[in-house]
Amino acid sequence: MKRLLLPLLALAAWPALAAPRHLPVPGGVAVVPLQAPAGKAPRAFFGDTPLAVVREEGRWLALLGIPLEMPPGRLSLRLEGSDAATAEVEVRAKDYPVQRLTVRNPRHVNPTPEDELRIAREQEIQDRLKRHFAATAPVTAFRLPADGRLSSRFGLRRFFNGEPRRPHAGLDVAAGSGAPVRAAAPGTVVNTDNFFFNGNTVFVDHGQGLISAHMHLSRVDVKEGQRVAQGEQLGAVGATGRVTGPHLHWAVFLNGTAVDPELFLPPAKGR
Repeated sequence: MKRLLLPLLALAAWPALAAPRHLPVPGGVAVVPLQAPAGKAPRAFFGDTPLAVVREEGRWLALLGIPLEMPPGRLSLRLEGSDAATAEVEVRAKDYPVQRLTVRNPRHVNPTPEDELRIAREQEIQDRLKRHFAATAPVTAFRLPADGRLSSRFGLRRFFNGEPRRPHAGLDVAAGSGAPVRAAAPGTVVNTDNFFFNGNTVFVDHGQGLISAHMHLSRVDVKEGQRVAQGEQLGAVGATGRVTGPHLHWAVFLNGTAVDPELFLPPAKGR
C-alpha cells in the first residue's frame, strides 16, 4: 500500500486561490495535496467522513477541518482515485488565550431544566447542519460577512460569570445593531432558526461539507433553500441569544467540525 507523508512546511508558501490557509492545529485546516490521474477528482475521507476536495493551479487538494479537542499527533486520511491509498497529517499543538465574560441573563450560564431540554433538541439540529454534505464543488474564497472590528477570535477558552464553558468556536465582529450581515461566499441557505444560545441564525452550505453560520441576528432576510451570492444580505447584526452586546458571531464548519474562519479570508483580513 502506497502512503503519502506530507511536507507540511512546504505548503505554507502556496498561494491561497481555492484553498484556505494551511494551519494543522486544533481548530485549524490541513490542506492536503493529492496526486491523481487527470480528468477525475479524487476523494478523501477522515474515518468515514468525506472531505472537501478543491482544484488549485492544476493540483487537487483535500481540506481537513481539525477538531478543537484534537491532541497533537499524526492523522491518517483514506484516499480514493488517488495515486496513494492514504495520506498523513501531523497536527501541531496550539494554546488559545483565556477570555472572561459577564452575561446578564443567568439562564444563559446555568439553564433551567426546561432550557436544557430545548438546548438538547437544538443541538441535534445543529449537529446535523454541521455535518451536511452536498456534492457541489466547494467555494472557499470568503469575505468577511460584516463590517466591524474583530472583537473575539476563534478558540478562546471562555469563562462566563467565572464558570468555564466551551471554547469560542467562531469569530466575533463588533458592529451596531441593524448593520448588514452578508454571505461570505456563494451558497444555499440550509437553515434559519432561533436557538437558545445562538439566537437568530442563518446556516449557509458552500459545498462538500463547508458550512457557515451567522448568529445573534436581529432579523433574518433569507429563507431555507434560497441560493445566495457572495455579498448578498442574509440579515442584520443583533443581540439575540447569549450575548454581552450586539455583534455577529460567524462560524465556519468543515467536515462537521468548527474551524477558524480567518483561514478562509484574504491575508489582509485575517491574522
